[in-house]
Amino acid sequence: MTAYCLFQNLEITDMDKMQEYATTVEPITHAFKGQYVTKAGQVDVKEGDWAPTYPVIIKFPSMADAQAWYASDDYAPLKALRKSAGTFSAVFIEGNTE
Repeated sequence: MTAYCLFQNLEITDMDKMQEYATTVEPITHAFKGQYVTKAGQVDVKEGDWAPTYPVIIKFPSMADAQAWYASDDYAPLKALRKSAGTFSAVFIEGNTE
C-alpha cells in the first residue's frame, strides 16, 4: 500500500544548509523508490494554524520503502544536515482509500 512522507518545515534557520540538502537528497530518495509529489508549493490554510514555510510530500510504494529510506545509512547524513538547518516535523501516512 502506498505511503506518503509529509515534511512540515516550520522554520529554516540556515538556507545554505537547506539548499545543500535539497540538491543532494533527490537521488537517494529515488533510489528508495520515492517520488516527490510537491516541494515548496503554495499553501492555503483552510483550518487550524498549520503554516509550513517549505512543505514537502514524498510518495513511496509502501510504508516499508518509506521507513527503509528514512532509516538508511545513505539518508542519515542528509537527515542530520536538514535537522541542522531549521525546525521540522515529519509524518508518514499510509495511503488507504477504503
